[in-house]
Amino acid sequence: AGPGSYTVGTMSERFDCHYCRDALQGKKYVQKEGRHCCVKCFEKFCANTCTECKKPIGADSKELHFKNRYWHDSCFRCFKCYTSLVNEPFMLRENNKVWCSNCTAAEDAPRCKGCFKPIIAGDQNVEYKKMVWHKDCFTCSQCKQVIGSGSFFPKGDEFYCVSCHEHKFAKTCAKCKNPITSGGLTYQEQPWHSECFICSNCKKPLGGKRFTAVEDEFYCVECYKECVAKKCAGCKNPITAGFGRGTSVVNYEDESWHDYCFKCTKCARGLANKRFVCHNGKIYCAECPKRL
Repeated sequence: AGPGSYTVGTMSERFDCHYCRDALQGKKYVQKEGRHCCVKCFEKFCANTCTECKKPIGADSKELHFKNRYWHDSCFRCFKCYTSLVNEPFMLRENNKVWCSNCTAAEDAPRCKGCFKPIIAGDQNVEYKKMVWHKDCFTCSQCKQVIGSGSFFPKGDEFYCVSCHEHKFAKTCAKCKNPITSGGLTYQEQPWHSECFICSNCKKPLGGKRFTAVEDEFYCVECYKECVAKKCAGCKNPITAGFGRGTSVVNYEDESWHDYCFKCTKCARGLANKRFVCHNGKIYCAECPKRL
């Protein structure tokens, strides 16, 4: 029953307490449901119990009620910040606890994964895969600098700014030794920037093109033929093993031949892997010098 269901006053007539039978004349009494009782018996048998402190709400106390729940006015405070909620907006939450509107908003707000405090309306924040941070709490796991709304790289439960990710995780170019942040290519299990993997002569990129390696240098087909490859003493063309016909080379003294160019000057018989005679700077088979 609410406070409107009983009256309090001082008895001027001769009535006895309904419960303890003490005389009420000249004493404070409570009238409830047609019965008169003293203040003590009211608290013992009739008073509502405070939802917060679990004590009776006596006839001398101010009582507040909401949805069949009752509070002393002094107990009607925000569960979180203890602000009095008499004449203030409130919400009844779990376990019959009342909350002020500010604490309700903060409690229901998402929690920052960095500081674990609520992110309330108006706060700048960063969201990633159903996680949320205050903007200033979203920091690099390595250097601890604020990433905020800048670019970042996730690694498991950690996040890295671009610079720290490059130094910690990015592959290092075999030529310039700087991190490869995107793209690049691999040659002999080593990573390269595309712009570093170029012809040593003309400087054109070699990615996706035919090339040859000479010691630590790389050459496109044209530059290898022009600048690096030996010239065949027979046809005078470059000996470009691997670029086409003639992967075998014949070397004699300081000169080289395609295997198909190494033939008798007189009869044109192929002499690769055969006996030959050198006469006046020319190559002959074993028989032809006898006919000269």
